[in-house]
Order: sequence, then C-alpha cells, then structure tokens
Amino acid sequence: MIKKILLAVAALSGVSLFSTAQADKVVDTRAYVAPYGTFIQPGGDRGANNGWGGGMGFGKMLNEHFNVELKGFYQNLSGGNTTGGWDMTGGTADVQYFISRGTFSPYTVFGVGAMNTSHNKSSAVGFIGEAGAGLTYDLCDNFLIRTDVRYRYNQNFNGDLQQGTNQLNDMVVNLGFVVPLGAKPKAIPVAVAAPLPVATPAPVAPKLDCSAIDSDHDGVNDCKDQCPNTLSNVQVSIMGCWIVDVKFDNDKDIIKPQYFANLDNVAQRIKDYPEMAIEIQGHTSKTGSLKHNMSLSERRAVAVKKYLVSSTHSPKLTTRGYGWTRPIGSNATEEGRANNRRVQLEVDGQSQQPLNAK
Repeated sequence: MIKKILLAVAALSGVSLFSTAQADKVVDTRAYVAPYGTFIQPGGDRGANNGWGGGMGFGKMLNEHFNVELKGFYQNLSGGNTTGGWDMTGGTADVQYFISRGTFSPYTVFGVGAMNTSHNKSSAVGFIGEAGAGLTYDLCDNFLIRTDVRYRYNQNFNGDLQQGTNQLNDMVVNLGFVVPLGAKPKAIPVAVAAPLPVATPAPVAPKLDCSAIDSDHDGVNDCKDQCPNTLSNVQVSIMGCWIVDVKFDNDKDIIKPQYFANLDNVAQRIKDYPEMAIEIQGHTSKTGSLKHNMSLSERRAVAVKKYLVSSTHSPKLTTRGYGWTRPIGSNATEEGRANNRRVQLEVDGQSQQPLNAK
C-alpha cells in the first residue's frame, strides 16, 4: 500500500518537468475558495472498499512559492468484507509549496488536522497527517483546476472501532477547482522618459574627447553611445539605442492598440530612410528560463516587424531576440524589469554590448 502511494506521489511530482516557464511575473497574494471531490483507497485492517467524498478549502497565496489553506471534508467507505460502512469527517491545516507558478503549477503539500470516524454506531476522534504532491492548471485569472494525491496517516488513540484500526494509512486523491477572490494583480507600466532635446554639436577639433562628440545626433555622446548609427530625432535609451515605446502583457507578444501611434511614428521615420537596414531587437526581463525568454523576445520583435512592414513595405527590416542578455535596468526591481521588457531598433544591426545590470 505504502509503495503504491509513494509511486503516485513521485509520478505527480514529475509534472514539474513539463511546467511552462513564465516571464514578466507579478506576485499574486489573493485569498481563494477551493471546493473538491475525493477518492480514497483505504489501508489497514478496516476491510473496507474504496470510497468517495468531498470538501471545501479556504486559502491564501502568500508569495510566489507558498499557500496556506484550511480544509474541511466528509468521506465514506462501504463495508467490504465487514459489517457496516465508515463515515469520516474532519479537517486539516495545509501548507503548499509551489515549485513554480505558471499555466501549469506543480506543488507539494503537507497538512495536519483531526478526523472523527464513525463505524457501527461507534465513533473515535483521531489525529491525521497528510503529505503529497499535485498541480494546478489556470483556465483564466479567476478559475483554476486543481488535483493532488496524498498519503494520510490516521492515529485513533485506542478508539477500538475495530481490531487493528487504531493506526491507519490511506491514499487520498483530490480533484476540484480554485476560485481566487478579486482581480489578479497586474504589472504597473513604467513611463519611458521623454527623449532628450537634440542639440547641434559644436565644431569638433581633431583631438576633441569623445564625451563632447555626438556623431549620430541622438543626444548621447560617442563615449556612451552603443548604437552609433541611430537616426536623429528618435527616442533613445541612455546608451543611445533606438527604443520603441511598446509594452507587452505578462508573457505575451501581442501589441495592444494603445501603442499603434508610437509604431506609426517609427514607420514614418523608416520611410524617410528607405536605404537603411534596421534590426528589430526584442528583449525581456530576467524572469523564467533563458530558453523561454529567448523565444519570447524573438516573438515580440517579429510582432513589431509585422506591424512596421504593413505600414512601410520596407524589405530591410530583420528581427532578433536577445532574451534577458542585454538589460538596461536592474532586474532586482520592478521598475528595472519593466524597462528591460522592450523593443529597440538598431540601424545596420550594429551590436550593443551587454550591460552588467542584475
């Protein structure tokens, strides 16, 4: 019996290998309700058949990894080769540890509580402890499917309901859903600073220091400029690279209508220089796996290219995703992560050296 339970827990824990890495996350700390149904495979010397039940949980998401939850339940076992069935009513206080949170979210769970067992008009209240693993699947922001499998230890403290039933070991499988209360928190967009006024540089002497030179007239001197061929009068970062003000939703590559005007302005600038080859570069914050973020950044760059090509018909636009490898802000703060989730354009595809932001 114990071997079967351990195999089931190990198999369910393995789901974490297939969980989808998520980028651009915001910590969700909502409370929730969680009704569920239960299948129970009994152990010990009850001599009872498998049974069914159900219950309700009330919980709170604490942070990216932990939930706490109070659960109540009722379960029933038919008599099997004994006389009379078994009715079990109880509750547990659970702690859930999530390996990762995303569309699929695997977790382990530990719980302690009490259970009243009734059999042949006798009752006994005992201690129960549970341990297991499960997963949730997000259907939408306010509805998740949840299932887990647990090993349950039951100590009835010499209740003598039936010989050999003071200590019991059962396998419990739960299936239900989770309804978070309230709106899911969203990332707060960070406004991009207005472009610096373009100043006409003074005549440069042959030995003038690079800090006084702005060769491409983008407002960033040549010492700091990592994109030396940027067009003039376009919005640039502090490193002189052409930044497009387009923000994406969490782990998405769909351009929202509110950014169409910004892209229309970019398209017009490209029309003014049809002979220039331009690389559209997608970037992400350092959240989730590198492989996932490289793919996400490429999809974001492709989405911007499709929009610009439909407006300019320019054949000299290429795309490349850089994931989180070229941050312009610190990944230790939400403001820095929001600035890193960007799309930038570089004339002639000139490479930008990665910064040491964390």
